[in-house]
Amino acid sequence: MGACIARPSKIVCVGLNTRHAAETGKEVPKEPAIFMKAPSALCGPFDDLVIPKSSQKTDWEVELALVIGKRASYVSEADAMGHVAGQRAGFQLERAGQWVKGKSCNTFAPPGPFLATPDEIRDPHNLGLGLSVNGVVRQNSNTSDLIFRLPKLISYLSVFMTLLPGDVISTGTPEGVGLGMKPAQYLKPGDVAELFVEGLGKAVAYRAS
Repeated sequence: MGACIARPSKIVCVGLNTRHAAETGKEVPKEPAIFMKAPSALCGPFDDLVIPKSSQKTDWEVELALVIGKRASYVSEADAMGHVAGQRAGFQLERAGQWVKGKSCNTFAPPGPFLATPDEIRDPHNLGLGLSVNGVVRQNSNTSDLIFRLPKLISYLSVFMTLLPGDVISTGTPEGVGLGMKPAQYLKPGDVAELFVEGLGKAVAYRAS
């Protein structure tokens, strides 16, 4: 099965946007911390996750992602949600290093199995989300934990770049990533990561290879 969206012109990611910020030992940002992910990282919702050659620190991250449905440039927060086509479950991976480089490897942007339109999600800021690795729960949170909410993110980004239909905004991952564990743990070939976001379909499992 292919991705629920065609290849976007850009995948915009928001860092340190939940309590995950405290877990990493970094201060909560005063404005959204933004970085990009290469669109070539997109893959199908049930594809294997390919660990990059020589990588020793491939981490897991579940998050809510939104998809832009209408061109957005300098939009207000009040009008921002009118530019959304829908939401989907998002699963990011990170190879330790610089954010863009570490998150742009092939298969590092697998989407959830379908796109939920805005009328199907009553409140995107109150959705349970979680992730397990080999059956052990690692992330268990709620989108109410977001520091910067969806209207703020859309409005903020539209000042710096024009958001086009199909573009993806990944809103940030909660605590529970492998980096924050003592000792740190990372994905290995054969590991199975299973994730869910409430209202966006049943859990999706990904196998690392």
